[in-house]
Amino acid sequence: MRKEQHPKGWNEIKTNDSWAIFKIMGEFVNGFERMSAIGPCVSIFGSARTKPGEKYYELAVTVAEAIANAGYGVITGGGPGIMEAGNKGANKAGGTSVGLNIDLPFEQHDNPFIDPDKSLDFDYFFVRKVMFVKYSQGFVVMPGGFGTLDELFEAMTLIQTHKIGRFPIILVGKEFWGGLVDWIRNTMLEAGNISPEDLDLLHVVETKEEVVDIIDGFYKGHTMSPNF
Repeated sequence: MRKEQHPKGWNEIKTNDSWAIFKIMGEFVNGFERMSAIGPCVSIFGSARTKPGEKYYELAVTVAEAIANAGYGVITGGGPGIMEAGNKGANKAGGTSVGLNIDLPFEQHDNPFIDPDKSLDFDYFFVRKVMFVKYSQGFVVMPGGFGTLDELFEAMTLIQTHKIGRFPIILVGKEFWGGLVDWIRNTMLEAGNISPEDLDLLHVVETKEEVVDIIDGFYKGHTMSPNF
Protein backbone atom coordinates (compact mmCIF):
# COMPACT_ATOMS: atom_id res chain seq x y z
CA MET A 1 0.00 0.00 0.00
CA ARG A 2 1.33 3.45 -0.90
CA LYS A 3 2.28 5.54 2.11
CA GLU A 4 0.17 8.68 2.34
CA GLN A 5 2.18 11.83 1.65
CA HIS A 6 1.57 15.05 3.59
CA PRO A 7 2.93 18.55 2.99
CA LYS A 8 6.07 19.57 4.81
CA GLY A 9 5.30 20.63 8.38
CA TRP A 10 2.07 18.60 8.56
CA ASN A 11 3.03 16.84 11.79
CA GLU A 12 3.90 20.17 13.39
CA ILE A 13 0.48 21.54 12.46
CA LYS A 14 -1.24 18.49 13.94
CA THR A 15 0.78 18.87 17.16
CA ASN A 16 -0.10 22.56 17.45
CA ASP A 17 -3.78 21.76 16.91
CA SER A 18 -3.68 19.17 19.68
CA TRP A 19 -2.10 21.56 22.18
CA ALA A 20 -4.62 24.27 21.24
CA ILE A 21 -7.30 22.10 22.87
CA PHE A 22 -5.84 22.91 26.29
CA LYS A 23 -5.86 26.65 25.60
CA ILE A 24 -9.47 26.44 24.44
CA MET A 25 -10.36 24.44 27.54
CA GLY A 26 -8.64 27.04 29.72
CA GLU A 27 -10.69 29.85 28.18
CA PHE A 28 -13.91 27.94 28.80
CA VAL A 29 -13.02 27.12 32.41
CA ASN A 30 -11.95 30.69 33.22
CA GLY A 31 -15.04 32.09 31.54
CA PHE A 32 -17.46 29.76 33.29
CA GLU A 33 -15.90 30.39 36.71
CA ARG A 34 -15.93 34.17 36.41
CA MET A 35 -19.26 34.59 34.64
CA SER A 36 -21.32 32.19 36.75
CA ALA A 37 -21.73 34.67 39.63
CA ILE A 38 -22.72 37.82 37.75
CA GLY A 39 -26.51 37.33 37.88
CA PRO A 40 -29.08 38.11 35.16
CA CYS A 41 -27.53 40.25 32.42
CA VAL A 42 -28.35 41.68 29.02
CA SER A 43 -25.84 41.66 26.17
CA ILE A 44 -25.43 44.78 24.05
CA PHE A 45 -23.99 44.28 20.57
CA GLY A 46 -22.97 46.89 18.02
CA SER A 47 -20.22 48.40 15.92
CA ALA A 48 -16.73 49.00 17.28
CA ARG A 49 -16.45 51.88 14.80
CA THR A 50 -19.20 54.09 16.26
CA LYS A 51 -17.68 57.22 17.80
CA PRO A 52 -18.61 59.14 20.97
CA GLY A 53 -21.03 61.90 20.10
CA GLU A 54 -22.65 59.96 17.28
CA LYS A 55 -26.35 59.21 17.49
CA TYR A 56 -26.17 55.51 18.21
CA TYR A 57 -23.22 55.77 20.60
CA GLU A 58 -25.13 58.19 22.82
CA LEU A 59 -28.32 56.14 22.49
CA ALA A 60 -26.40 53.01 23.55
CA VAL A 61 -25.17 54.86 26.66
CA THR A 62 -28.72 55.78 27.68
CA VAL A 63 -30.05 52.30 26.86
CA ALA A 64 -27.37 50.62 28.99
CA GLU A 65 -27.91 53.10 31.80
CA ALA A 66 -31.64 52.38 31.78
CA ILE A 67 -30.99 48.62 31.77
CA ALA A 68 -28.64 48.94 34.74
CA ASN A 69 -31.05 51.24 36.60
CA ALA A 70 -33.70 48.56 36.16
CA GLY A 71 -31.40 46.13 37.98
CA TYR A 72 -29.85 44.15 35.14
CA GLY A 73 -26.17 43.69 34.38
CA VAL A 74 -24.74 44.67 31.01
CA ILE A 75 -22.38 42.49 28.95
CA THR A 76 -20.54 43.84 25.92
CA GLY A 77 -17.65 42.76 23.73
CA GLY A 78 -15.39 44.93 25.88
CA GLY A 79 -14.01 47.08 23.07
CA PRO A 80 -14.61 50.58 21.67
CA GLY A 81 -17.66 52.02 19.91
CA ILE A 82 -21.05 50.65 20.92
CA MET A 83 -19.34 48.25 23.32
CA GLU A 84 -17.72 51.14 25.14
CA ALA A 85 -21.04 53.00 25.17
CA GLY A 86 -22.78 50.01 26.74
CA ASN A 87 -20.20 49.66 29.49
CA LYS A 88 -20.20 53.42 30.02
CA GLY A 89 -23.96 53.49 30.57
CA ALA A 90 -23.86 50.57 32.99
CA ASN A 91 -20.93 52.12 34.84
CA LYS A 92 -22.69 55.48 35.03
CA ALA A 93 -25.68 53.82 36.70
CA GLY A 94 -23.48 51.89 39.12
CA GLY A 95 -24.55 48.57 37.60
CA THR A 96 -22.69 45.42 36.66
CA SER A 97 -20.48 46.16 33.64
CA VAL A 98 -18.91 43.12 31.95
CA GLY A 99 -16.52 43.10 28.99
CA LEU A 100 -15.70 40.01 26.93
CA ASN A 101 -12.72 41.22 24.94
CA ILE A 102 -11.35 39.48 21.86
CA ASP A 103 -7.72 39.70 20.76
CA LEU A 104 -7.78 41.40 17.33
CA PRO A 105 -4.99 43.16 15.42
CA PHE A 106 -6.84 46.42 14.73
CA GLU A 107 -10.20 47.49 16.14
CA GLN A 108 -10.29 45.86 19.53
CA HIS A 109 -8.95 47.20 22.82
CA ASP A 110 -10.38 47.26 26.33
CA ASN A 111 -12.56 50.24 27.18
CA PRO A 112 -12.20 51.92 30.59
CA PHE A 113 -15.80 51.42 31.74
CA ILE A 114 -15.66 47.69 32.52
CA ASP A 115 -15.68 46.55 36.15
CA PRO A 116 -12.06 45.62 36.96
CA ASP A 117 -13.00 42.12 38.07
CA LYS A 118 -15.36 41.56 35.13
CA SER A 119 -13.03 41.98 32.16
CA LEU A 120 -12.24 38.75 30.33
CA ASP A 121 -9.93 38.26 27.36
CA PHE A 122 -10.40 35.62 24.65
CA ASP A 123 -8.37 34.41 21.69
CA TYR A 124 -11.23 32.35 20.23
CA PHE A 125 -14.43 33.92 18.91
CA PHE A 126 -16.44 30.75 19.45
CA VAL A 127 -15.54 30.57 23.16
CA ARG A 128 -16.47 34.23 23.60
CA LYS A 129 -19.80 33.66 21.83
CA VAL A 130 -20.61 30.81 24.21
CA MET A 131 -20.16 33.23 27.13
CA PHE A 132 -22.53 35.74 25.53
CA VAL A 133 -25.34 33.29 25.01
CA LYS A 134 -24.86 31.27 28.19
CA TYR A 135 -24.89 34.22 30.57
CA SER A 136 -27.32 36.62 28.86
CA GLN A 137 -31.07 36.72 29.34
CA GLY A 138 -31.62 39.26 26.61
CA PHE A 139 -29.89 40.70 23.56
CA VAL A 140 -29.93 44.37 22.61
CA VAL A 141 -28.53 44.90 19.12
CA MET A 142 -27.43 48.37 18.09
CA PRO A 143 -26.36 49.20 14.50
CA GLY A 144 -23.18 47.42 13.48
CA GLY A 145 -21.34 45.48 10.80
CA PHE A 146 -20.58 41.85 10.01
CA GLY A 147 -19.63 40.98 13.60
CA THR A 148 -22.91 42.41 14.91
CA LEU A 149 -24.89 40.45 12.32
CA ASP A 150 -22.98 37.31 13.27
CA GLU A 151 -23.92 37.77 16.93
CA LEU A 152 -27.53 38.59 16.04
CA PHE A 153 -28.11 35.54 13.84
CA GLU A 154 -26.21 33.27 16.24
CA ALA A 155 -28.64 34.25 19.00
CA MET A 156 -31.67 33.86 16.70
CA THR A 157 -30.53 30.43 15.51
CA LEU A 158 -29.93 29.13 19.03
CA ILE A 159 -33.34 30.33 20.19
CA GLN A 160 -35.09 29.05 17.05
CA THR A 161 -33.55 25.59 17.55
CA HIS A 162 -34.27 25.58 21.31
CA LYS A 163 -30.60 25.40 22.29
CA ILE A 164 -31.07 28.36 24.63
CA GLY A 165 -34.11 29.97 26.23
CA ARG A 166 -36.45 32.20 24.23
CA PHE A 167 -34.93 35.46 25.45
CA PRO A 168 -35.87 38.78 23.84
CA ILE A 169 -33.80 40.05 20.90
CA ILE A 170 -34.21 43.81 20.59
CA LEU A 171 -33.01 45.73 17.53
CA VAL A 172 -32.52 49.42 18.32
CA GLY A 173 -32.93 51.79 15.39
CA LYS A 174 -35.83 51.30 12.97
CA GLU A 175 -34.10 53.30 10.24
CA PHE A 176 -31.05 51.02 10.38
CA TRP A 177 -32.74 47.64 10.89
CA GLY A 178 -35.96 48.15 8.92
CA GLY A 179 -34.56 46.98 5.60
CA LEU A 180 -33.15 43.77 7.09
CA VAL A 181 -36.40 42.94 8.86
CA ASP A 182 -38.36 43.63 5.66
CA TRP A 183 -36.03 41.29 3.74
CA ILE A 184 -36.47 38.56 6.35
CA ARG A 185 -40.24 38.94 6.11
CA ASN A 186 -40.63 39.45 2.36
CA THR A 187 -37.87 37.17 1.08
CA MET A 188 -36.91 34.51 3.63
CA LEU A 189 -40.44 33.95 4.90
CA GLU A 190 -42.00 34.08 1.43
CA ALA A 191 -39.47 31.49 0.25
CA GLY A 192 -40.49 29.21 3.11
CA ASN A 193 -37.03 29.25 4.67
CA ILE A 194 -38.33 30.34 8.07
CA SER A 195 -41.66 29.99 9.88
CA PRO A 196 -44.02 32.92 10.57
CA GLU A 197 -43.46 32.55 14.31
CA ASP A 198 -39.73 33.08 13.82
CA LEU A 199 -40.48 36.75 13.18
CA ASP A 200 -41.70 36.97 16.77
CA LEU A 201 -38.10 36.54 17.93
CA LEU A 202 -37.34 40.13 16.94
CA HIS A 203 -38.43 43.43 18.45
CA VAL A 204 -37.52 46.65 16.62
CA VAL A 205 -37.57 49.75 18.84
CA GLU A 206 -36.37 53.34 19.02
CA THR A 207 -36.13 54.26 22.71
CA LYS A 208 -34.54 53.10 25.95
CA GLU A 209 -38.01 52.88 27.52
CA GLU A 210 -39.12 50.33 24.92
CA VAL A 211 -35.99 48.25 25.58
CA VAL A 212 -36.58 48.12 29.33
CA ASP A 213 -40.31 47.43 28.90
CA ILE A 214 -39.59 44.40 26.70
CA ILE A 215 -36.96 43.03 29.09
CA ASP A 216 -39.18 43.63 32.14
CA GLY A 217 -42.07 41.95 30.36
CA PHE A 218 -39.92 38.89 29.79
CA TYR A 219 -38.76 38.75 33.40
CA LYS A 220 -42.27 39.05 34.80
CA GLY A 221 -43.13 35.79 33.06
CA HIS A 222 -40.11 33.92 34.42
CA THR A 223 -38.63 33.05 37.78
CA MET A 224 -35.39 35.02 37.30
CA SER A 225 -34.95 38.39 39.00
CA PRO A 226 -32.79 41.40 38.21
CA ASN A 227 -29.69 42.30 40.24
CA PHE A 228 -31.30 44.37 43.01
